[in-house]
Amino acid sequence: MSTQRPLNILEVSAGARSEGSISRLLTADLIAALDTRYGDTAVARRDVAAGLPFIDETWVAANFTPEEERTAQHRQTLAESDALVAELLAADVLVIGAPIYNFSVPATLKAWIDMIARARLTFQYTDNGPQGLLKDKKAYVVVPSGGVPVGSPMDFATPYLRHALSFVGITDVEFIGAQGADRGNDEALDDARARIAELIHLAPQAA
Repeated sequence: MSTQRPLNILEVSAGARSEGSISRLLTADLIAALDTRYGDTAVARRDVAAGLPFIDETWVAANFTPEEERTAQHRQTLAESDALVAELLAADVLVIGAPIYNFSVPATLKAWIDMIARARLTFQYTDNGPQGLLKDKKAYVVVPSGGVPVGSPMDFATPYLRHALSFVGITDVEFIGAQGADRGNDEALDDARARIAELIHLAPQAA
């Protein structure tokens, strides 16, 4: 990581609970570990659980209108998506709190992905298919769950997130599971924290 400027971290929180949230607890631990490791960090926080717009016909029409032809209404429609994309472009490291809800990601996190998957901004179409434009970014995804182990046949969240992030060019992704931590499983919480410590310790230093 560069030492010439702060390490820019974008935290995306999708847990529905603000108090007692395991995903928020562990993303805070992860960010603290990054701060300890790199010493100079700047954190932008996006709480998608507070709500994001869903893609609708008006949004699609605005998005598919060429930039130079967009009206003031088009730009207003895309304003939130533009802000989310700008946050992501500015980040060196992405930290996502993504609890498993009903075998997959929270709907608000899916809405965030829909808002940041923007042709010509975060990916482009080529003769060889779509190509992600977000290079040299690292992602850590904290995945608490009740009864769904990360990587199990019932886990549709982590494969989806890996693919969605790869689609926009973020291929260096680490998942930290915490099955049952929200049900008093202290061992799961300890294991997740040990995994965080291991991952941050092994993070490459800048040349």
